[in-house]
Amino acid sequence: MASHVATARSKARKRALDLLFAAEARDISAGDLLDQQIGEGQVPNNPFTVKLVRGVVADAERIDALISQFAKDWSLARMPAVDRNVLRVGVWEILDGDVAAEVAISEATALVTELSTDDSPSFVNGVLSAVAKDLATKH
Repeated sequence: MASHVATARSKARKRALDLLFAAEARDISAGDLLDQQIGEGQVPNNPFTVKLVRGVVADAERIDALISQFAKDWSLARMPAVDRNVLRVGVWEILDGDVAAEVAISEATALVTELSTDDSPSFVNGVLSAVAKDLATKH
């Protein structure tokens, strides 16, 4: 059963990433795009997708500040869009605390391994690990 849940959540993360990426490409709010799709009957089949998108949108300022703090020598604007949005999902999951930081980091790394550049997995893993370590020292 655990692998089914993990698979469903992995797919939900991918769907959330697709939404965040599409919204950014169209220069609209991911929340607005999600609402538009729901209004058109394109409701994500996993409520976790909605939770991720809404969470990233709600905490966008804090999430981007954390990414900027730990992405050494990389501004958000310079990052590949996939990496930037995967980092946003990963940071939100670490902040949310619903899954262990290690799970959020592993899932984010898997997404960029599949979808981005050869350098992306180590970059995303490094940034998210630094964020998780920093947040753990403050709790």
